[in-house]
Amino acid sequence: MDIALSCHQTLSFDQIQTTRGFAFSSNKFLLKGATWRKAYSRIHCSSMEPGLRPRPMPKPSKIGFDERQEPMLEKSPIKKPPPGLCSQIEKLVLCSRYREALELFEILELQSGYDMGSSTYDALVSACISLKSIRCVKRVFNYMVTNGFEPDLYMRNRVLLMHVKCGMMFDACKLFDEMPERNLLTWNTILAGLVDSGRYMEAVRLFLIMWEEDSDGCSRTFATMVRASAGLSLVSVGRQFHSCALKMGVGEDIFVSCALIDMYSKCGDIEDAQFVFDLMPEKTTVGWNSIIAGYALHGYSEEALEMYYEMCDSGVKMDHFTFSIVIRICARLASLEHAKQVHAALVRHGFGSDIVANTALVDFYSKWGRMEDARHVFNRMPRKNVISWNALIGGYGNHGQGDEAVNMFEQMLRERMIPNHVTFLAVLSACSYSGLSERGWEIFQSMSRDHKIKPRAMHYACMIELLGREGLLDEAFALIRSAPFKPTTNMWAALLTACRMNENLELGKFAAEKLYGMEPEKLCNYVVLLNIYNRAGKLKEAAGVVQTLKRKGLRMLPACTWIEVKKQPYAFLSGDKSHPKAKEICQKVDNLMLEISRHGYVVENRTLLPDVDEEELRVLKYHSEKLAIAFGLISTKGWVPLQMTQSHRICSDCHNAIKYIAMVTGREIVLRDASRFHHFRNGTCSCGDYW
Repeated sequence: MDIALSCHQTLSFDQIQTTRGFAFSSNKFLLKGATWRKAYSRIHCSSMEPGLRPRPMPKPSKIGFDERQEPMLEKSPIKKPPPGLCSQIEKLVLCSRYREALELFEILELQSGYDMGSSTYDALVSACISLKSIRCVKRVFNYMVTNGFEPDLYMRNRVLLMHVKCGMMFDACKLFDEMPERNLLTWNTILAGLVDSGRYMEAVRLFLIMWEEDSDGCSRTFATMVRASAGLSLVSVGRQFHSCALKMGVGEDIFVSCALIDMYSKCGDIEDAQFVFDLMPEKTTVGWNSIIAGYALHGYSEEALEMYYEMCDSGVKMDHFTFSIVIRICARLASLEHAKQVHAALVRHGFGSDIVANTALVDFYSKWGRMEDARHVFNRMPRKNVISWNALIGGYGNHGQGDEAVNMFEQMLRERMIPNHVTFLAVLSACSYSGLSERGWEIFQSMSRDHKIKPRAMHYACMIELLGREGLLDEAFALIRSAPFKPTTNMWAALLTACRMNENLELGKFAAEKLYGMEPEKLCNYVVLLNIYNRAGKLKEAAGVVQTLKRKGLRMLPACTWIEVKKQPYAFLSGDKSHPKAKEICQKVDNLMLEISRHGYVVENRTLLPDVDEEELRVLKYHSEKLAIAFGLISTKGWVPLQMTQSHRICSDCHNAIKYIAMVTGREIVLRDASRFHHFRNGTCSCGDYW
């Protein structure tokens, strides 16, 4: 049996008793005379309680709010409060001096029985909402009840809002149940509270009761219910709320439209999100942010960046959320030029000191090796939060500047900023990448001892890598066995990498078998073991791994490297000759190989590490990394650093070759592969040749 969300037809709740849950009926709607139509499917939620009925309306309580209390046998004499005290409370609230207002209220609390007017109670409610103090809410509410205050509907709604805004949803639901009368504001308040607290199904259930009683709703109601649909990830339910909003004449309301864009985006229907956005009569900042974030959420980074530039051209005012979203998109695209433009726009629009946008900038510059720029932005921030510190510490660690990462961590503690588990992951990774063994162990042990943070699997993985870098494989294995939880894939993978770097065949085989059992379809685990066998000369065992790959149908995709030149991304495959400048690029590679050979470079073809197959081995000279670097060198000025992204883990030969290329050309080369960042400069790499 269905409950029809229609403006002209509803079903009685007696009809629902024979079924479990609820279902929305299918609808079609027409938008702005367009021929585009949507058919709405039925949504059945089997988790609903059977026999759902409207809650009975209670009779008005004699004391106003709490029916559990006994009415007073003798009515206390009504006392007038001290002259001017109530007006002073109201004035303090009007001036946003909420704590002072509540301090004055204590005078009235000490001697109960004062008859305060609704305006004073209203002011105290505003103070509680602004401070979000549960203790103050209880004080004010208890005073109302104790002194027999009889609120009208307006004040009942205000008291309900006070409980909702302060997160006291249990008390708010009880108050709602006991209200002798309700209006649309009452329903909107409790529905918004349920959605904000993540109780989406309860919100939908309550909306159905509201719809049965009144068949009414405003733009705020439908915007709230669309948010509930997004929280449930049920796009069909959201479509039916969309249909209902259109029939009620609020479908093109700004708040409803923004909620719909967000809902469709989160539910994976970006086309419908774009459709709603296109039909908005007035495209607001929130609308633009929602559609840009929607594209970014599903990996359409280029489209999201295009929408940002359309937003710039439209003249709509941008906010800090706009810039933080776009900066993260630039980080995903590895687009330094676009990020610089966004940074300039951020300052130009007056958000140069905004903590959210600037933290995103610190994160971006840190990710792509621009640590001087990241530190400059960080130092200019008037306020910093733990996320800001984590971004900078993580950036130093990723690019092999472990000492700087540890120094920033210690400075963070000196400034009494409380670290979290992400902070420790960043600083332990930095110690691991830079081989700071003693300092890493000190920080690892201080987590639970000094900061009461239990180490997680990723923290253990960092310490396993740190031990592996020093060749202490037995100690690394012992750490896995002593962990207070079941070892994770990250921990075994760290040990397997350590075995590869230290050529420990037996322990590597054991770690690989553990990984096979946990991730039987993950290709890189087989590849690492394959290279361990190749390095050890165990050709028979290596052939066995190859046969396993074939039997499972696992095959490595060709390695691909992306590089951005003059704001335009270019992709290269190994042996790629499709580029218009392919002949010039290959000639540049030949020249580079000849030049670095004079400085000691020797071709290394002992292994297939990490993710290259035998076919690619035949074009070792023209691996995608080398082609991308050659193209970057012939297309940019001599002082411009090269920024690249690699789809696989970089192979040993390319890693060695790029170190020499960075030395002979004087270029800085930053490459992000499937393992980590590699910052090549003056013949060295930030990874310390351990990846």
